[in-house]
Amino acid sequence: MKRRDFIKKAGLVTAGTFAAPYILPSGRLFAPTGSQIAPHVVLVMFAGGIRNQESVDQLYLTQSQYSWNPDPSINIPGNILYNMLSGPAPTSKIVYGTGVAGNTPIPQILGTTLQDQGVLFKEVQALAPGHYGGSVGLLQGTNDLAQPLQSRPSTPTIFEYLRRHGGYSATDTWFIGNSLLNSVPLYNHSDTEGYGAQYGANMFIPGVTFGSQGDQFLANAKIYHPDDELDPMYKMKYFLDNTYESLIGTSVLDTVGNTVDEKQEIKTFMTDMFAKKQASNVLQPPAGGGADGLAVGYACEVMKKFKPALTVIKIDGPDVCHANFTGYVRAMHAADHAIGWMWDYIQNNIPEMAGETVFIATPDQGRNLNPNPILDQENNFFAYDHSDANTKRVFTLMAGKGISNEPDQSTDPNNPNSFNIDAAVTIGHILGIETEMLSAGYLHPQTQSLLRKI
Repeated sequence: MKRRDFIKKAGLVTAGTFAAPYILPSGRLFAPTGSQIAPHVVLVMFAGGIRNQESVDQLYLTQSQYSWNPDPSINIPGNILYNMLSGPAPTSKIVYGTGVAGNTPIPQILGTTLQDQGVLFKEVQALAPGHYGGSVGLLQGTNDLAQPLQSRPSTPTIFEYLRRHGGYSATDTWFIGNSLLNSVPLYNHSDTEGYGAQYGANMFIPGVTFGSQGDQFLANAKIYHPDDELDPMYKMKYFLDNTYESLIGTSVLDTVGNTVDEKQEIKTFMTDMFAKKQASNVLQPPAGGGADGLAVGYACEVMKKFKPALTVIKIDGPDVCHANFTGYVRAMHAADHAIGWMWDYIQNNIPEMAGETVFIATPDQGRNLNPNPILDQENNFFAYDHSDANTKRVFTLMAGKGISNEPDQSTDPNNPNSFNIDAAVTIGHILGIETEMLSAGYLHPQTQSLLRKI
């Protein structure tokens, strides 16, 4: 068809029903329709179950142990999350820190707590029981109680919403976890029609990629020759597949749509990280390491390299609470330290994100009101599972660009007006796709951006 004939016929099409896609300067095909509050969001998923009693209520041992063992030495309240929350630390019976018997609290990093920089939703309802349903709910903005383990999220994740409706690239969205156990390899996208792997996030599990197997198969980035080196090729494939064997039927190995340039950026990043690991200078929180600290440290490396729109960090050290309450409070304290260090690092070492980032933290679920019979060996402290109404009590903390300091919100434990799954649409609101997320029809009917509840 001649150009003038095409123009003539195209002009007959009703206005608004025919439009060429607009390519943004960044290479994105579509732009968010809403105004952007901030260009970067970091979501920390406390995916190990945290009781409000030991976190925002700042009761330390008072209700968890003294209620069940009337020993005056453990009738001790206090704030063990003093980078995130405002309030005095415990004055005695210090077992939550480092050193001998945990008697050395980790020094506070932030001069002003995240609570005093932003807003705390003190009583938020967790809707999905169990760590998988609870964690995935934070990414989906809904709770599918029928969603089984080792299956893809049943509705789109925030990664897919951002990439499909906001035009964000693959390296704009990252999921960083601390293990590949259970269903974690499935978190970065759903199998929802119209969404899926092509809109998924890049997933990075530092403890696996840079563990002993990573050193063996990836560190030198060797190119194997198929004629005489099939064995190491298959070993590398097995390593990369890792724990996925039982999940092959769920399309877990679908590829995320990184462009050629993005793939090269990621390859360069991986090479640099192996070199930094060899030199022992990978970013890490100064104290209280472990898998959670490793995940936060490598998350900072990802943010420094890629400046993502969304970085999701999954930590679950507090899940030891099932059998070790002492380990639980230590993991909480170490996580607070890692979060304070990360926020400080962003503000002082990543100029593109400093003052341009919103931080959100929320647990996947709480824990029971009453303990189970298990006593930890170190202090004879009772342990806690998660199954009763107290498990629904969690919190959400926000700070950063566009988040002014406000009094605590949603403070009535008997009438919480917010959900932890509000995190997903809140991220969409901050990054400019709130309308598209609500219109897609997959969110929980009562979910709403937390910014609209202040």
